[in-house]
Amino acid sequence: MPPTNNPILRQRRLGAELRRLREQAGFSVTGAATLLGVNQGRVSMIETGRSPVSADRVRAMASSYACSDEALIDALAGLTGRRAPGWWESYREHLPAALVDLAELEHHAAGLRVALVIHIPALLQTTDHARALFRGVVPPMRQYEIEHRLTHRIKRQGILYRENPPRYSAFIHEAALRMGYGGPAVVLGQLKHLIEMSELPHVTVRVISFGTEHFPSTGQSFDYVEGAVPQLDTVQLDTHHGGCGFLDAKAQLAKYRAVLDHMESCALDLTASRDFIHRLTLDI
Repeated sequence: MPPTNNPILRQRRLGAELRRLREQAGFSVTGAATLLGVNQGRVSMIETGRSPVSADRVRAMASSYACSDEALIDALAGLTGRRAPGWWESYREHLPAALVDLAELEHHAAGLRVALVIHIPALLQTTDHARALFRGVVPPMRQYEIEHRLTHRIKRQGILYRENPPRYSAFIHEAALRMGYGGPAVVLGQLKHLIEMSELPHVTVRVISFGTEHFPSTGQSFDYVEGAVPQLDTVQLDTHHGGCGFLDAKAQLAKYRAVLDHMESCALDLTASRDFIHRLTLDI
């Protein structure tokens, strides 16, 4: 299989995990190449995601690196092989690469846990609410840019409506619920949509009220995307310039899991959260 200069997110993550296994085993690229019977360039290209690799090769590499975690090995083998491009690839020329990668990450997620302070979660936004957000971006977007962002966001939401949707848990601060994006009619529609979505069996919406004494966040929104095994989890951080960054180091994942667990401990329960949002609709 020929190499690629533009590896997709799954290829890059597979390569990064194979590099971690090699380093944990104490092998240099040269040592690994000798052990595997390939040249150094082949090992490097696999670890950067530029060279496709078979499931059998991944299992052989894991064995050579003395990895005994069968669940992890199976999950890594599942990241191999060529696949038809996902719908998100059609946006690669129109949107920042990180947004395209995020759609791919969500599509393959086993579960998602998100935390937001001043925004409604993207996968729970109405079309009108999302459009209002994009129209307020600084510097202003052109109309066609808004439409690209909007259709991309709505297509991302499709994972919540498919036959086997991922588990989705959102912690939303009261501040986000009270923001007036788009005006009263848009706000009312958005709040009602949140209530409707919270009634789906795989969707959980928990509210963190202003009265919470120990809110465990610095104000930055983030998504915790669960992989097939915990080692393949990813944290996606929103940034002020509209892009997003990805974290997958063990210590980083542990930190954000702890933050989410703290949020869960101080958020209203499911029924109280739904009632809270309903009361807000009565004030509009």
